[in-house]
Order: sequence, then structure tokens, then C-alpha cells
Amino acid sequence: MRNLYTLLLSFLLLSCVTFGQNNNSTTEKSIYSNEMQEGSLTVAFDTVPFTKSSKMLDEDIYWAIIENSLKETDNQEDQELFLISEIQKLTPIEMVGFRLRTDQLLFDSYNSELWCAAYIVSAGISDGGFEYFRCWLISRGKEVFYSVKANPDSLIKQVVEDKESYEFEGFWYVAMNAFKNSTGEDLYSFIDYDQFVTNDENYPLLEFNWNVEEPQTMKNICPVLFKSLWKQ
Repeated sequence: MRNLYTLLLSFLLLSCVTFGQNNNSTTEKSIYSNEMQEGSLTVAFDTVPFTKSSKMLDEDIYWAIIENSLKETDNQEDQELFLISEIQKLTPIEMVGFRLRTDQLLFDSYNSELWCAAYIVSAGISDGGFEYFRCWLISRGKEVFYSVKANPDSLIKQVVEDKESYEFEGFWYVAMNAFKNSTGEDLYSFIDYDQFVTNDENYPLLEFNWNVEEPQTMKNICPVLFKSLWKQ
């Protein structure tokens, strides 16, 4: 009988050791699997797998957010904070979509005539300045953006006396900051640049139809702005 008890005890001990080894192996596999997932660009936000996207945010929703920011704030700093707060309420794919919609509008407004208008109101403007000028223009809302895009000279309606800058660099980053705050991830990593090609990396080569050394060429494009603001 004693030998039987000894045999049973040995069997139980062996079973426990085997179970522990199998459990450790399963745990290691689980950790490895998680590490592989973290290394990929597929991330689960709120249990929904999310990979790279090329989908822009619905334009009506996009402009509604901007219009609300204009109603609720009266300066650029507060508008930037308001936009970040509102964009954070969107889903991750919508936050990426906000940035893509912005990039699309920047791409669509990259032209010589609008650059001429920006140059006049800013008394000179660089490549980067023109980018931030268009960010500012978008931040003024749908009506202003499309009106000035169609007729750059109509920018005169947005001119404010003694205003030194018509740029809004921070606007370009509101979606990025919102995405980072909400997910802890870098928004750029979730843009499908293979599908979304209307971005600053693919701007067309502009053929300028004006020259600052020939002011008359600028006047031909924006006669009202030129007459009111050009001092040189």
C-alpha cells in the first residue's frame, strides 16, 4: 500500500511540473504574439483593428468642426486648442481623415495666383509661409476658403488693419496632436501614402505668372490687393 501511495504522489508531482512548463510556454507564445502585433502597423483602438488609411473625413463634418471653432473662439491660440479638443472626439480613422482632408485642400489651393495674393498681404512670403498661409485660409471656414481660392483678390475682405501675419502653422498639426492625445500613436504612421498622393510631397511644379521685380504682373492678378497693400 505504501508503494502505491508513493507511486501516486510521484505521478501528481510529475503532472504539476509538466503543467507548469506548458503554461510557461503558452505565456511566452502570447507575449511573442503581442510583440509581433506591436511591431506591425495594425493597432486595436477600442477593440477595432486599425491600419493605414487614405480616407478623408467627410467634408461637411470637416467644415462644421472649423465653423464651430470660429464661433467658440476669438483668437488663433484658442481656436487651435478648440480644434484639438473637437478632433479628439472623432474615431482614429476620422482623425486621420481630418488631416487628409486638410492636405487635400492645401494641395488644391497650391497655385501661382493664390501665392501672389499671399505675397501681397504678407509683404513677401516663403514656401513654408505660403503653406501656413493656406492653413490660415482653411481655418477661416468653407465660404472664405472657396471664395479666395476662386478669386484670390477677394482676400481683401479678410484683411485687418495692422495685422502682421496671415499664417496659422499650428492648424497643420491639430489632427496630429489630437491623435497623439487619444491613442498615444503617431498619426503619420497611419496614413496610406501609396493611395493618398495629394500631399505636399507631390505638389505640381508651379509656373509663376507674376514676378515681384515686375510689379505690374502682380497687379494684373490681384488689382485690388495690389492697389490697397503693395508698398514697394
